[in-house]
Amino acid sequence: MILLTRTQRAQLLANGRQSDVDHIPVVKFYNPLGTGVWLATELDEDGDIMFGLADIGYPELGSWCFGELEAIRLPLGMGIERDVLFTGLFPISIWAEAARMAGSIRAAEQILSARFRSGAARQLDPADTENRKA
Repeated sequence: MILLTRTQRAQLLANGRQSDVDHIPVVKFYNPLGTGVWLATELDEDGDIMFGLADIGYPELGSWCFGELEAIRLPLGMGIERDVLFTGLFPISIWAEAARMAGSIRAAEQILSARFRSGAARQLDPADTENRKA
């Protein structure tokens, strides 16, 4: 599977040029066999360093190497996957707050999805994003 489409790459690069904005996640990556979910909002000009919300045991805002994510090899010849049905809907600060409260990105996705369907999403407050990259 191609982990990043040209359209997604272009959007991530554009977002990376505006790192002071609370972007909506462009793409979701996940480990199909266990722990590991990444919501990417930005890509540095080098095309390898992503920023967003990562959860490999605890959800944290930060940066990671896309090349390393691509290189992960799981049992049965599998690798990290892209969620082709994912739509971000909320800024990354909302995702971060919901994931911290729920304990994981996967749990936050269920909560945010339910709130979106009920129209209660407007009641969520953005998380402190002071730990963003420079």
